[in-house]
Amino acid sequence: MSHPPSLRHRLAQQLDPQLYPHQGLSLLNLLIAWVILFGIVLAILQTEPSIRQGHERWFRLTELALASIFLLEYLARTWTCVENDAYTQRWRYLLSFFALADLLAIIVAFSVYFGHGGVLLRLLLLIRILRLARLGRFSTALDCIAQAIRSRAYELLISAIFALLSLLISSTLLYLVEGQLQPEAFGSIPRAAWWAVATLTTVGYGDVYPVTVLGRVLAGFTAIAGICIIAIPTGILASAFSDALQEAKQRQHSLPKRTDLPPR
Repeated sequence: MSHPPSLRHRLAQQLDPQLYPHQGLSLLNLLIAWVILFGIVLAILQTEPSIRQGHERWFRLTELALASIFLLEYLARTWTCVENDAYTQRWRYLLSFFALADLLAIIVAFSVYFGHGGVLLRLLLLIRILRLARLGRFSTALDCIAQAIRSRAYELLISAIFALLSLLISSTLLYLVEGQLQPEAFGSIPRAAWWAVATLTTVGYGDVYPVTVLGRVLAGFTAIAGICIIAIPTGILASAFSDALQEAKQRQHSLPKRTDLPPR
């Protein structure tokens, strides 16, 4: 006679997407995802003085409530993590990326509630955006992005090297051509690098530009090279992301539908 699943096992199925016996998110994880998004919006709104002023107490109480929810979730995940074979020991889960991100978000939320001011407060408000990283455990799309980057790491490295070489060559040439005429903008290779970065990334602020004919010709080639620098990794990632999505869809269709998992 089989025993019914334990409370820890049922809770693990709700918290761990790998153990959830159905497709999509469990109701509990869906609620947690919405709470995370609410916390992110709250952290962003608090950076606007006109919104924060006069509502400091409400923001503090809301942050305390969110921190309490995340603390309960953290404790529950720590308790149920051993139901997943990937974490035979709890310390393995506690040292994982998502567990550390959870702990950091909790510490920051409680730290803001107990009072910090000035630059430290603004820094803590920004750190709370790390809650977004916690959505990674729920998102197939984020997994596909990570897989796409890993699968094209060599090609992206080549693109980065090409970009750095283009930056160095453009900075050096403009330093040689324009350095004496515009010492403030092109008087050294590091100074010329600011113009090269703005041009290669196709931003083109317009605050610095060459005045000689040769300098403008070089600037034209630099701008064209910048288009290539943007287009190459974009094409690489788009192709890799498409492949990763197709593989994820094939895995979903090939997985048998589970009615339940055996209790541990």
